[in-house]
Amino acid sequence: MSRTGASDDVRQFTVAADDEGVRLDRWFKRHLPKIGFGTVSRWARTGQLRVDGKRARPEDRLAAGQVLRVPPGGEETGKAPRQRRELTAEEEALAEAMLVRRTDAALVLNKPPGLATQGGTRTNRHVDGLLDAYAGEDDSRPRLVHRLDKDTSGVLLIARTPGSAAFFSKRFSGRSARKIYWALVVGVPDVHEGTIDAPLAKQPGSGGEKMHVDMEGGQPARTVYRVVERAGNAAAWVELQPFTGRTHQLRVHLAAIGHPIVGDGKYGGSGAFLTGSISRKMHLHARRLIIDAPKGQTLDVTADLPEHFAASMEQLGFDPALSDAGPIAAPPPERTKGEKKQAAKAHAKQYRKARRGERKDRGKPGGKKRGSKKPAARKGR
Repeated sequence: MSRTGASDDVRQFTVAADDEGVRLDRWFKRHLPKIGFGTVSRWARTGQLRVDGKRARPEDRLAAGQVLRVPPGGEETGKAPRQRRELTAEEEALAEAMLVRRTDAALVLNKPPGLATQGGTRTNRHVDGLLDAYAGEDDSRPRLVHRLDKDTSGVLLIARTPGSAAFFSKRFSGRSARKIYWALVVGVPDVHEGTIDAPLAKQPGSGGEKMHVDMEGGQPARTVYRVVERAGNAAAWVELQPFTGRTHQLRVHLAAIGHPIVGDGKYGGSGAFLTGSISRKMHLHARRLIIDAPKGQTLDVTADLPEHFAASMEQLGFDPALSDAGPIAAPPPERTKGEKKQAAKAHAKQYRKARRGERKDRGKPGGKKRGSKKPAARKGR
């Protein structure tokens, strides 16, 4: 944004490339935040607010290079200085250690396991609280555009400007961003490559903290997976590509087919842990992200494994090079309404059958008290 004119005269601003496509009222919020929406609306109604000499409305979209005429007054016309959070030396060092790549539009971090993406109840240390480490005094504060679970490690993209935040957010919400995860799972899936197509919903009674497969009322959720290597029948290394972004999607989907992620006690219970020296931490890592970037560029970044995951790979004899050399899957075709209805009926039938078997087992030593049939994975392309 460049400006001409004194503070008590009509002011003119040239719209910067980073503000391409932003609404006029949002431009004011970004650059003249102390001029309220009511004032902007009044100026627009009375014709005092103009873009390239023409009357403008608050909802109009701006284009780079346009000249915005702003009348004098309003409230305070200068942009309020950004309050930069003071970080400790330890926080500065952590922020520097996480940084994988820096571009004009983005910061790419390798988030360690155990660090939350955002703050919350009893969560005071998180990525969002460290973002001031990456900006100078006059820079916009970097912004989160997607998230990873606290115990999931790997690639986390941060937008450096408001314009790039809007750009990347559209790529994530439009599902054009391609995300590849690595996981170690308990056991080996019968189908070595396929799609898990199982709708997810919040599990009743969990306070929204846990998800479950809900074939009737859940939101669509699809995950493509491939077994890269196996360690006998005890464990497998799996490459995952989610084509929806539901909460805990990968964790729920793998547990639902009977192969929980190693270390994921929340969804796999005591069966999610391997014996011996394999770490009890969760083994889920956002390995690679491929996403369009502004100016026609493409970001393709990978993140190294955390120490516990790398140690487990070595102990189980897995070769990391076997995954990165493989192709990136194309999105699987959506199932038709008829196919989804058929799947829901099949799931309900399997569930009733499992419950009948459970009732027969009641009263027997070691009999199951509760049970559900795992959804089957569809065979890959």
